[in-house]
Amino acid sequence: MLVLDFINVGNGDSILVREMDGGAQKFGMLVDCGHDNLVREDHQREPDPRSKRLYAGEFLRRHGVSRLDMLLITHFHRDHIGGLGRVLEAVEAERLVSSYIPPADSVPLEPDGDNGLPKAARNLLRCVDLYARALREHPGRVREPVELRCQAVEHFQLTDDLSMDVLGGDPALYPRQKAVYDAAFRGERDRYALMRWGKMMNISSLRQRLYYHGKEIVLGGDVYAPAWDNDTLTPCDILKVPHHASLPSTTRKILSRLQPKTAVVCEAADRPDERPHPYIVGLLKEYAEQVCFTDAVSIPGLVEPEFHESVHIEVE
Repeated sequence: MLVLDFINVGNGDSILVREMDGGAQKFGMLVDCGHDNLVREDHQREPDPRSKRLYAGEFLRRHGVSRLDMLLITHFHRDHIGGLGRVLEAVEAERLVSSYIPPADSVPLEPDGDNGLPKAARNLLRCVDLYARALREHPGRVREPVELRCQAVEHFQLTDDLSMDVLGGDPALYPRQKAVYDAAFRGERDRYALMRWGKMMNISSLRQRLYYHGKEIVLGGDVYAPAWDNDTLTPCDILKVPHHASLPSTTRKILSRLQPKTAVVCEAADRPDERPHPYIVGLLKEYAEQVCFTDAVSIPGLVEPEFHESVHIEVE
């Protein structure tokens, strides 16, 4: 059985994928780690007292997960990478797979120091610093870091029954990403390069397509709709909606090709920026038999809030 938990980390994504044999974990993978704070400083409305938000590391502990075969990072925004430290406190990972691995001798980037950088550049440094610091402060918790070249679809045979394709964006993005991040770790502070890459981080997000017993699961990362236009999209059983179901996250064309039976939106309730966007939620309800939300989102006439630690789905 394949067990999926789209964890309610509030802001951000963290998805636990396990193949179970009876009650034992045969394979475990975590895709992204959520934010480093359950309530973001840029929209500090306190969650409903009934909220069941929790950090990804705490979810792993509660469910007895102490080892992962793979920890996959789609990209390096804070709401996907911020919880990495807590995850590594809870588990050991056989492989860390991402499009960038920080230098082994990385030093703190000091994003909030007296560096004269604009906010956008500091925010980028903060995200990458959180990533590198988590690895630096938890030595030995990841056995093998794997940096994907992202020049083609990467195929992983995870178990006898479970396989995965990892798709990147434009291949030209990743050498540029590496150059910007490596320069930052060398102590260079090119404000324009940092700001430009900050605007491109979502389009470099990795996507995954999982195959299990004839079922297909698409995890959309944070890419925007145009990134899918040149893909061969075939129907899937489960779709993790890209970029928290924001307005540019998907289109009628994409959903008509994917035709998901179940759509899952990873989001925080009460965000002030229309994520999820009511129009996208309406589209999802047209095409999917079931639309689920990790946090207790409420959209009058469309969505009633549900309070849970995760959207839990089992696939036979």
